[in-house]
Amino acid sequence: MPSYDFLVIGSGIAGLTFALKAAERGTVCVITKKTETDSNTNYAQGGVASVFGADDSPATHVGDTLAAGAGLSHRDAVAAMVGEGPALVEELFALGVGFTRADPAHFDLGQEGGHSTRRIVHAKDYTGFEIERVLVDRVRRHPRVSILEHHLAVDLVVAGSGPARRCRGVYVLDLATQEMEPYAAGAVLLASGGIGQAYLHTTNPPIATGDGIAMAWRAGATIANMEFVQFHPTTLYQDHADASGRSFLISEAVRGEGAVLRTLDGRAFMADYHRSADLAPRDVVARAIDAELKVSGESHVLLDISGIGLERFRDRFPAISRGCAERGVDLSRRSIPVVPAAHYICGGVRTDLDGRSDLPGLYAAGETACTGVHGANRLASNSLLEALVFSARAARAADGDGPGPTAVPPWDYVGSVPSRERVVVSHNRHAIRLLMWNYVGIVRSDQRLARAAARLATINDEIRDYYWRYRVGEELAELRNLSAMAGLVIECATQRKESRGLHYNQDHPERDDANWMQDTLIRKD
Repeated sequence: MPSYDFLVIGSGIAGLTFALKAAERGTVCVITKKTETDSNTNYAQGGVASVFGADDSPATHVGDTLAAGAGLSHRDAVAAMVGEGPALVEELFALGVGFTRADPAHFDLGQEGGHSTRRIVHAKDYTGFEIERVLVDRVRRHPRVSILEHHLAVDLVVAGSGPARRCRGVYVLDLATQEMEPYAAGAVLLASGGIGQAYLHTTNPPIATGDGIAMAWRAGATIANMEFVQFHPTTLYQDHADASGRSFLISEAVRGEGAVLRTLDGRAFMADYHRSADLAPRDVVARAIDAELKVSGESHVLLDISGIGLERFRDRFPAISRGCAERGVDLSRRSIPVVPAAHYICGGVRTDLDGRSDLPGLYAAGETACTGVHGANRLASNSLLEALVFSARAARAADGDGPGPTAVPPWDYVGSVPSRERVVVSHNRHAIRLLMWNYVGIVRSDQRLARAAARLATINDEIRDYYWRYRVGEELAELRNLSAMAGLVIECATQRKESRGLHYNQDHPERDDANWMQDTLIRKD
């Protein structure tokens, strides 16, 4: 049985940062179900929000984050992120990340919605890809880090009871051999990304099936704030599905540089919804677009880039320019068809300021975690910064957890018959995604949530029966996790009888600080 000091589930910015820092003190194994470069980090266009501008300050960044979080951001977590972020950004630059410079001594700083000044450190519009490139290279070359590609973490190894109950490792499925093997560790970090694939339209890659959150929930860890699903307001509208299964993202930085949202007849509408117009927070922009589409009956709106200029646009946003061209969008017409899509989950495994869950031995970081930073709505480009800061903190905190055990309980899964009806899995996956899009999307209601819960219960009965009848494979394990994610979002959304941040309920349209200025917490038991 393989045993390490640290196990990392996921290979995005959070997992790789933790791996590099933990490797200074012990052995690390990074487990990823695809390749080490397949993560949400890879698709982050905007950048890393951090205080470097002469007209900026930590207090201003904290204030912007708290304002976006709609009263639920934890001030201590926000202060830790803002205070420790710049040094970690400089560390990435020193490692070789090619952040765009305004001059040899200063970063070029972009602006995005919700920020009161320019503070987005970026590498053109492929920041996530550039960070991932450097971190993967460093991890590959580290003698204490092993990477297991095409291995799927299925469930946590939990031993003991009461106060002695502890996470001791992970049951891992080798996708090539279909063999299940326990991996032991002194500490396990969940950094497997978000839940975007629970929705029909998403900017997330196919790997984003909520695996880490689902494993933690099944193991009894507390999950928080799953009702706060952020929909990116501007993804490229296409009248046919992208072969990758994800919507092509048009960064908020485009609006930060001067692009304007318009209806198909040319009307600029964002000033009708927010004083910051096109630089309003994401939740406001997404709801505004949703409202305009409901009124007009159209399938999309337009992002007018004429204020930026075509030459400047292509220089500042080369990846977006290339992606639009590959998808048949003629930028010379100065407008891009856009529509919202599920983008980011602000909730997740509840952690303290050092990434600890309430299950000893289990840590979480990145989109899998709920650190308290984002509250009810994530401020643009805070996600990469949060992942950097809290994965580094978790690596320090996990240092004393010791090596992995010499023995863990064997995998006791009873299903051994190979699946004969894969259509059941694919049908239920599509049913969940459609259900969540139609009933638990940008705008909700009590009736929609009740209908979603009832329909999901029927789907879950079929999944449960199928899961225990047949041998576990990747598609079945992901379906099980997606159904868990849908259930957690529905339950948390049903509990919150108000509208706040990313959660908007037509039956409770006002914010209610007297009763709901608190996190929504849920545990399996």
